[in-house]
Amino acid sequence: MSDEILYKNISELRNMLDKEIISSVELTQEFLNRSKKINPEINSVISHTEEYAMKSAREADMAIKDQKTKFLTGIPVMIKDNISTKNIETTAASKILNGYIPPYDATVIKNLLNDKAIICGKTNLDEFAMGSSTENSSFGAVKNPLDLSKVPGGSSGGSAASVAAGQCVFALGSDTGGSIRQPASFCGVIGMKPTYGLVSRFGLIAFGSSLDQIGPLSRSVEDCANILNSISSFDQKDLTSLRRPFNNFGEKIGESIEGLKIGIPKEYLVEGIESGVRIAYENSLKELEKSGAILEEISLPLSEYALAVYYIIAPAEASSNLSRYDGIKYGKSTDIAKNSIEHTLRSRGEGFGNEVKRRILLGTYVLSAGYYDAYYLKAQKVRTLIREEFQKAFNKFDAIITPTTPNVAFNLDEKINSPYQMYLNDVCTIPVNIAGLPAISIPNGIDNNLPTGLHIIGPRMGDQTVIQIAHHYEKISQWKIKPKI
Repeated sequence: MSDEILYKNISELRNMLDKEIISSVELTQEFLNRSKKINPEINSVISHTEEYAMKSAREADMAIKDQKTKFLTGIPVMIKDNISTKNIETTAASKILNGYIPPYDATVIKNLLNDKAIICGKTNLDEFAMGSSTENSSFGAVKNPLDLSKVPGGSSGGSAASVAAGQCVFALGSDTGGSIRQPASFCGVIGMKPTYGLVSRFGLIAFGSSLDQIGPLSRSVEDCANILNSISSFDQKDLTSLRRPFNNFGEKIGESIEGLKIGIPKEYLVEGIESGVRIAYENSLKELEKSGAILEEISLPLSEYALAVYYIIAPAEASSNLSRYDGIKYGKSTDIAKNSIEHTLRSRGEGFGNEVKRRILLGTYVLSAGYYDAYYLKAQKVRTLIREEFQKAFNKFDAIITPTTPNVAFNLDEKINSPYQMYLNDVCTIPVNIAGLPAISIPNGIDNNLPTGLHIIGPRMGDQTVIQIAHHYEKISQWKIKPKI
């Protein structure tokens, strides 16, 4: 079988499966073989679920024969390892969760299984999704399949790398401050964060609960829309779950973008942005203008404070969420302890990595007596102002477009010891999570043989418009880059 099949999108494979040109069993085995072969080099997958996947593939083939198919039936997928999978180890790439096997599926997993998608494994990530390079994992760093000396981005770097490397057709990630979109940009794939609440967080191991959102990484915008149709649902188990006001994320695909008003915020062309990223961005804007979109420079001055707000609110929520891991009620226990206090201290000390400890300490500090008003409360007030600033902009504009990241993928070990430099990678993506908006990253150029990303932001519940613009740009640009592995 030709390797070309490993890089087809879901729509193409759906056609082949329905015409019985290939079976799901054959397709799944092909992806598993590829993944197991290259994974020792890129380390994008923590665990392969071959037996489970092949059983699911046989069931999918039966459904196809009975003509009871949905868009994802028989399609191989990888799942970020902070999303709970029943009877499959789920670690969040942390030593403290080694050996944890959930007794239930996350809602998004139930939705995928209802459509008979094939779960082939769990992908590597920054521990508890805290990082921008997927170097903060107890399972080791992930390498970018486009250049093995580079990072794949983070925290969903394993998911982005597995799609780019042909280890699966699509993957699920989670996005707290850009953790789907930034690695999508670095690995040259599509990555989308939906409007906060459209995809249930039930079963997602929490980092920052008011910021976290599950979303897809795929090879085409149309695939992205169809995946969202599958995983998005109202869920009573998630108190922030929304009922979407539309039935189909891809309903506007193919519609002209002529007359759409797009805001170009001057603050997002930050100091230090790489020249190749700027050039790709400016060329993309010219292409959209040629297609009839109306582009206008706008100012979003409060976005300057989004990074500071994020690194107060996210660690505060992480500190609260991770307090349950005491080695007694939750988490792996230490073998050496004289009393309960020492047991908890040792369990956490041995179980958490440096970045997680750093954010827990920061979060505990900003929530502590005497500092709560000065930091956390003030950050929440600024968050409200940032939200309102976006709302005012979207009273006039249909979308806002920025670069996804200020740079292309950087070298492994380059920024791991410089937290501030690492955090700056998310300067363009974080405001979207602060405001709970939908946004997508799509490849828009090549700089130093590495992909750049175009970041399309929509108003709350503007997911369809974001996908409409992204699909149009994808059609006129056709940026593709293949792995070097």
